[in-house]
Amino acid sequence: MTGDLTIGQAAAFTGVTVKTVRHYHRLGLVEEPRRDSLGYRRYGSAHLLRLVQVRTLAEAGVALSEIDTMLDADPQQFADDLAGVKQRLTDRIEELLARRDSLDRLAAGNRLLLPDRACALVEHAAALGLPPDYLAHSWEHLVLAKALVPGSFDSFLTQCERALDDARYVALLKRNWEARTWEPDDPRVEELATDIAGHLLANPELLAIATSLRGETDAVARYGLISEHQAQIAATLSRLMALVEAGLRSADIDILRQTREKATGSSRSRV
Repeated sequence: MTGDLTIGQAAAFTGVTVKTVRHYHRLGLVEEPRRDSLGYRRYGSAHLLRLVQVRTLAEAGVALSEIDTMLDADPQQFADDLAGVKQRLTDRIEELLARRDSLDRLAAGNRLLLPDRACALVEHAAALGLPPDYLAHSWEHLVLAKALVPGSFDSFLTQCERALDDARYVALLKRNWEARTWEPDDPRVEELATDIAGHLLANPELLAIATSLRGETDAVARYGLISEHQAQIAATLSRLMALVEAGLRSADIDILRQTREKATGSSRSRV
């Protein structure tokens, strides 16, 4: 394995850097040639062949930790190893393409957080004249619902779609959003709560709560978190929601939040 090339020449001839050659030596991928009388390494054709082989495999995506074993394998094992590397690269490419698609969706705003159907729902609400701040809040509400009750989310969207097809209900939504600027004891709050509860009772399809949500062992907590998202905007909306739910319960409509209020209330009393 004697030769006449310096490490710089060997690197240049094989298309790598001197630093890379030394790195290959440290990893044991390329045997270090003996030094001449002046202390210089001298590279021959065998060294150059090995450098080219290592460089080619590395550029093809083979991990450096696998190259030594592959180069020492028989032809069939080498082919099998290459097939494994190809599959890993294919998986990686698919992952990168998915990430690129995610970036494209992010460029369009928060659409990454919701499926197209939910995005279309918000766009429909905008077309119906619901205000931008309401739409922003609704977007957050949908994201929260998708995270907390993923198995019920499609049913939840169906319920929302039905609601937006109901002109009377859309008008109530607009009044509901306007109510956040009212004082909690404003007499209009009770009037609006009565109107909302009455419309829901007259249109029971708007009251549908997904069956899978009821099947959750912690359904009360999940439903309560989603409901509280609206109530946190303003004290008036919290009172409005409580009045609507009270009206529904008086008609024997089961409201999960009622149970949660009892649970959280007793918990707070113990703190």
